[in-house]
Amino acid sequence: MTQTPTERQARAQFTVPSKHPMVTVLGSGDSLLRVIERAFPATDIHVRGNEVSATGDAAEVALIQRLFDEMMLVLRTGQPMTEDAVERSIAMLRAAETGESGVPESPAEVLTQNILSNRGRTIRPKTLNQKRYVDAIDKHTVVFGIGPAGTGKTYLAMAKAVQALQSKQVNRIILTRPAVEAGERLGFLPGTLYEKIDPYLRPLYDALHDMLDPDSIPRLMAAGTIEVAPLAYMRGRTLNDAFIILDEAQNTNPEQMKMFLTRLGFDSKIVITGDITQIDLPGGTKSGLKQVREILEDVPDVHFSMLTSTDVVRHKLVGRIVDAYDQYDSRNGKQ
Repeated sequence: MTQTPTERQARAQFTVPSKHPMVTVLGSGDSLLRVIERAFPATDIHVRGNEVSATGDAAEVALIQRLFDEMMLVLRTGQPMTEDAVERSIAMLRAAETGESGVPESPAEVLTQNILSNRGRTIRPKTLNQKRYVDAIDKHTVVFGIGPAGTGKTYLAMAKAVQALQSKQVNRIILTRPAVEAGERLGFLPGTLYEKIDPYLRPLYDALHDMLDPDSIPRLMAAGTIEVAPLAYMRGRTLNDAFIILDEAQNTNPEQMKMFLTRLGFDSKIVITGDITQIDLPGGTKSGLKQVREILEDVPDVHFSMLTSTDVVRHKLVGRIVDAYDQYDSRNGKQ
């Protein structure tokens, strides 16, 4: 892309290589182009043949130039661009421009990092914070993924666990969460033990079915290679050669959090996920997840990854709902 500045405006022109059909760059029915135009309303963007030009504020034009460069890097990997990927790329480039993201990775680095592929579907981070969370899991023994619903904190951790199992970095996966929704009074629920705990562990099973051949899961569980159990079942154990995930950790009390962390054995990795805005503990009970950061913040090989509404990868409305609740809590003095 060439850029020609004037006193107030700049013009840039980008030529799409002939090996990339324009529909892969602009989207079906120009859907990707529309996303870019909405994000840069004061910039004139024109397409003629395989040439794209942009005229407007010099900083905005430079950002569009970088955006097209990043899009081409993604397309060269064979991965398609989507409206969501374009929106997230623009957000990452703007954050990098303002310095919000520190020393930023490029959008292409984020969007092309594959964790796991299963049945034609690839699991990968979709935001800068998600990539840094995934990288932290590679680098550290204990990682906390803290953020609102839909930020991928549990899903990405489980993908890393399956990746570690398949590459023989660990011998087993242990998935656990507190059954606090039942008030830990499992004995009052009807059915066998597994029928009692199943509703509280079902989200973990559902994620596993996305990542592994469903027919293999009962066999792996019967062999003890994958274990899904309530947090209470971790007491008194030392977990070696395992990738251990504690989900919904905001519903642990401080004693349970300490108990879980001290289960760590040799050649194991722990990822703890939770949302400190959704605590279901009885009134007056302190959350172990809220307390633990004060205790372990400066401990080597322990990392805290903070995810926000901008990392929500569910329906776009979920991020807006999270923000609206945060604003409501701020107005009403809720911590």
